[in-house]
Amino acid sequence: MRKYPLLIFLAGFSFWAQAQSNKTEVLFNGKNLDGWYIINGDESIEAPLFAVVNGTIGTYPSQEALSEQPFAALVTVKEYENYTLSLEFKWGEKKFKPRDESVRDAGVLIHMYGEDVIWPAGIECQIQEGDTGDLWIIKSMASSKVDGNGNNYDPKGTLITKGEGSDYSRISRHYSWEKQGWNAIRLEVKGDQAQFFVNEKLVNEAIDMKKWDTEKEAWVPLTRGKIMIQAEGAELFYRNIRVKAF
Repeated sequence: MRKYPLLIFLAGFSFWAQAQSNKTEVLFNGKNLDGWYIINGDESIEAPLFAVVNGTIGTYPSQEALSEQPFAALVTVKEYENYTLSLEFKWGEKKFKPRDESVRDAGVLIHMYGEDVIWPAGIECQIQEGDTGDLWIIKSMASSKVDGNGNNYDPKGTLITKGEGSDYSRISRHYSWEKQGWNAIRLEVKGDQAQFFVNEKLVNEAIDMKKWDTEKEAWVPLTRGKIMIQAEGAELFYRNIRVKAF
């Protein structure tokens, strides 16, 4: 009995399965916000807080500079696990009250879960002038490695854990790799681990991400969730938002 056709079929199926597991999903098509929904920090505000602007996602697209504006979030409808998230961002010129005298601020959240509020639970890679790549642990728990001063991320540093007993905990990136114009963020998310890259430089890491399980009354691994991008009182543009599954 000749087995060649079976071997060819198995090889073809293996190739197809690998291609499916490594496929890239475009989260923003440059035309509309299909696949996303908005969390508005002030429901009385009717003007859009996110909109498509020249093929990008723009925050506060029609608002006047220095006007009072709420914080907001754009959230994927789907949940994701085991993936690489890549996106680019660029600051605009406009700033809004109450953050008009602060540095421009935003962020991208992974493994978002729980209530749709400002701000929801999850793990954030901060986007902020001079501080892009800071790790924010929001209503969750995670570990990272820090330098001898216990402040900044160090890939060879001491492992510390933050988040238990605090809604907001921060571990700063070890250096600022931002530049003028468009900046690239890449998040490598494997189960309950994540690495933050800014312009291809490793700047932070979230290890053993956890969430509180009310039924078990225990911290359990945080391995999946929605993806969120923020509007936090500054004009900002996002583009080339993609997820590649492992």
